[in-house]
Amino acid sequence: MGNEYLNVAIKASLKAGQAILKIYGQEDFGVDSKDDNSPLTLADKDSNEVINSFLTQTPFPIISEENKQAEYLVRKSWDICWIVDPLDGTKEFIKRNGEFTVNIALVKNGKPSLGVIYVPVTGELYYADVEEGKAYKATVNYDISVDAVFGKSEMLVLNDAVNDKIIRVVGSRSHMTDDTLEFIGNLKSEYPGLETEIVSKGSSLKFCLVAEGKADVYPRFAPTMEWDTAAGQAICEAVGLKVITKDTGKPMLYNKENLLNSYFVVRK
Repeated sequence: MGNEYLNVAIKASLKAGQAILKIYGQEDFGVDSKDDNSPLTLADKDSNEVINSFLTQTPFPIISEENKQAEYLVRKSWDICWIVDPLDGTKEFIKRNGEFTVNIALVKNGKPSLGVIYVPVTGELYYADVEEGKAYKATVNYDISVDAVFGKSEMLVLNDAVNDKIIRVVGSRSHMTDDTLEFIGNLKSEYPGLETEIVSKGSSLKFCLVAEGKADVYPRFAPTMEWDTAAGQAICEAVGLKVITKDTGKPMLYNKENLLNSYFVVRK
């Protein structure tokens, strides 16, 4: 795609995936608990080290779930920065269901510019350049060259056709809230006569379901952090989807003072 930073992000994600799989093959993941009681494994740490080794060679600072965060007084001057989740879906990793990802996004003036999501277990790689309006998917090994990735990629194209029988709603395996159930009820009122089907996936793969056309809408009315969503938003926006916050009705922004996201909806 001719974007040097996208190339760096793809390479970093593949090498991070390799580090994750080394831990995934072990019996002991080295599970600890963070301050918020969420799990942290050796794979999170190793993946983060690998990604940092690549991204620190670029001119841009990094916001990563596993890095110590800079104060907002410093961050607010960052026009461009990386936003990284070295292992999104640690709970899925511990369950060994394969539905965990590496997320890397480059954000410019609060908006995702490019994004990469890599699924180490399946080798699925999603990447996008939002400014070009192009997103791609490839299935690759972690030791492939970036040039070879491009040769194996297929463009993701949003299907504008509407299924006249069913609306597929992405629902989290762990976060089906009352607000989400209310949203689904409102969909039934908005589209009378249509059935709703819940499609479940872990981690940032929920964004990918909509970008691939395997689901129609993704409401997330449970807490997420910026590193959970930036790469997924880049991929969705590149194919023409919108990621809209519930409180403002506008696209979700990044490198905010508070890195906690508002509730949001992904849809056409």
